Amino acid sequence: MSRKILQVALDVLELERAIQIAKESIEGGADWLEAGTPLIKSEGMDAVRALREAFPDRKVVADMKTIDTGAIEVEMAAKSGASIVAILGVSDDSTIQDAVRSARKYGVELMVDIINHEDPVRRAKEVEEMGVDYVCVHVGIDQQMVGMDPLDILQKVAETVNIPIAVGGGLDAEGAAAAVSMGADIVIVGGNIIRSANVTESARKIREAIDAAEVKVRRKKELEEEIREIFMKVSTPNISDAMHRKGVMKGIKPLFGGIKMVGKAVTVQTFEGDWAKPVEAIDIAGEGDVIVIYAGSHEIAPWGELASWSCKNKGIAGIVIDGAVRDVDEIRRIRFPVFARHIVPNAGEPKGFGEINAEIKCGGQEVKPGDWIVGDDNGVVVVPKERAYEIARRALEVWKMEERVRAEIKRGKTLSQVLELYKWEKK
Repeated sequence: MSRKILQVALDVLELERAIQIAKESIEGGADWLEAGTPLIKSEGMDAVRALREAFPDRKVVADMKTIDTGAIEVEMAAKSGASIVAILGVSDDSTIQDAVRSARKYGVELMVDIINHEDPVRRAKEVEEMGVDYVCVHVGIDQQMVGMDPLDILQKVAETVNIPIAVGGGLDAEGAAAAVSMGADIVIVGGNIIRSANVTESARKIREAIDAAEVKVRRKKELEEEIREIFMKVSTPNISDAMHRKGVMKGIKPLFGGIKMVGKAVTVQTFEGDWAKPVEAIDIAGEGDVIVIYAGSHEIAPWGELASWSCKNKGIAGIVIDGAVRDVDEIRRIRFPVFARHIVPNAGEPKGFGEINAEIKCGGQEVKPGDWIVGDDNGVVVVPKERAYEIARRALEVWKMEERVRAEIKRGKTLSQVLELYKWEKK
């Protein structure tokens, strides 16, 4: 296989939308079209039939994710117009062997996806020996959210088998190029094309990266850098959606509009009118951190302009106060991100009561030191540190989906038409 293949995974629910995305992705250089598992579950074999009819000159991959009855499911896909049928490597050997026989009978090729196998390298060699045509190194969406990467095992598989290798799982242009350099023959891309506002341009960028086939392997960013970069890109509503509407601080609002705050929490518990611990937290917080304060009173401010200036000079990302703040005109002038519940003119005295970097409640949410705090014009959300990478990735997927929906609305559809609300309402 000389030319490396770009396979677009049409992991959407609506057939009409899948056809449109397929057309746009081909214009950008896509080779093969995958009827994704969500599309097949939503539309059945009609999805494969429609893709075959609309794109007779393209290979159509039916991602059946078969784990039993290999022969009959391969037959179904083949008779519907599939060129390649994908089944699961965790299936029993007998299922794969029967699927191979069925593929030969009906003139299609068989791809085995080794997702979730305990020993993917060994399984890749085993299915090659059973006679399959392609092996697929794949990390699922939920696994991507917790940091798994298909490139981590791709090279070992490439050193083990001689049949063409497909790879998929959160790949962008850089990852696609790295995959080719590590031995992939087929690069499978879903979200980074199908959720793009400009499908054709996104496909073109990945096509160009594959063709350039840089010989270097992608370097992973430091995890915190990547988390911060994603949270800066997405909105607090995106994050709330990714967390199933959890994590939102109640009653906490920005002092002014047009600001964004992302950082790890330095927590402060103080008492009515005592501003000692909030100010001392400035010395403890590092560049890019967010100080989160439970103030114990809504009538006396433990924070004002001078503390804000100290934070700004040190590079602290922002402040969240479940309580009151003052000097708001000056804070707005220097545009330091402050999110608070109340505004008052009076301050208290520094008595030194309270605690820094203990678990607190702020805006009704539990906040632990090191949790990620994101604030924008919509409010503030807290993301538990142990799930920060996962939630960031899920929020990015929400953002991508909204970009795609927004583009379709601009073309003239209503929101209910794009989402097919009437079809998916609970009966």
